[in-house]
Amino acid sequence: MSEHRHERVIGARHPVTPLELFFDLVFVFALTQVTTLLADDLTWLGMLRAFAVLAVIWWAWAGFAWLTNSIGIDDDVASRLVMLVAMAAMLVAGLAAPGAFGAYSILFGAAYLVVRMLHIALYAVSTRSDPDVFGAVARLAPGMVTAPLLILAAGFLPEGPWRAGLWLAAIVIDFGSPLIAGSQGWKIDPGHFAERHGLVIIIALGESLVALGLSAAGEELTAGVIVAASLGVTVVSAMWWLYFDVVALAAERMLASLSGRAQAAMARDSYSYLHLFMVFGIILVALGLKKTLLDIEAPLKSVALVALYGGMALYLLAHVAFRLRNMGSLNIQRLVVAALLIAAIPIGLAIPSIAALALATVLVIGLVVFEGIRFRSARHAIRHHPPGH
Repeated sequence: MSEHRHERVIGARHPVTPLELFFDLVFVFALTQVTTLLADDLTWLGMLRAFAVLAVIWWAWAGFAWLTNSIGIDDDVASRLVMLVAMAAMLVAGLAAPGAFGAYSILFGAAYLVVRMLHIALYAVSTRSDPDVFGAVARLAPGMVTAPLLILAAGFLPEGPWRAGLWLAAIVIDFGSPLIAGSQGWKIDPGHFAERHGLVIIIALGESLVALGLSAAGEELTAGVIVAASLGVTVVSAMWWLYFDVVALAAERMLASLSGRAQAAMARDSYSYLHLFMVFGIILVALGLKKTLLDIEAPLKSVALVALYGGMALYLLAHVAFRLRNMGSLNIQRLVVAALLIAAIPIGLAIPSIAALALATVLVIGLVVFEGIRFRSARHAIRHHPPGH
């Protein structure tokens, strides 16, 4: 491979490529499988297991997001083939995801290990001509190897605390390694990085709509089901609005205003870390919407209601942390609505599921309307006056 074939022009705008979008399709499938895992094991332990599976799949995706952000691989046939092989391995991991703590634990671990090793190999080969990035990858390499090996090793252990312990150790090592290794050496294309993560939010929201539609399609289309489905679409639309109307634009501009270690640290904290909780919040909401459509007249069970209300709250709290990390200020109104959603859980348990969904809809739509009126001038400035104009 040519030493210069992989280089991006740092500071220039690089759109997300068709290969990256194609790669993300496998991630879409993995998200649906996490929802399946939750639906099949609707317990508090099942929720923890679903988060663990999502966390490791997310980290694999995030690794490739960092890779393709600074290294152009579309024009290199060998690199493109490695990406496609990684897609196949990720598909197998997705297929095994519902049984990652059970019958398919070894298969999941093996497929996941292949994905991570291909990522490391492609990174190592592609960054040889850039000592800064190569050094950054080398500092992360021990954790990048150890974590998937622990997950594979967990598959050979009987189900219980030892298996859970290895999974926990793997997640801690993966997410802790960048903090220990530091942010020096990385080179960020801010527009591409923000766009790639924005597309993941759309993917997760789209999966919520698919789950909602499939649930509605299996029911008789009574007036109640149609109303519940409409409320669900309204909730998902509000979640889309809360991210893409202003938040995504402001965060991208803040990322672009930084450089060096500060820029890489913000990319790590705001996108690689905090977006995981946004995505998990969306998945929880998808599960809650699915369970609501199954019986609109009966109250939701506790885990399902916590998924619906708690998922929305988690999504909003991740937004609060996102703004706090990027802007250094607290988003009070989103924090208040998140608290109201959590406080409303006892009410939701006592009313029909369609009423619980209506209550959540009122809260998130109220938030959108409040922000639209209260911050109208600031919103207009951000959306219609780019930096430098």
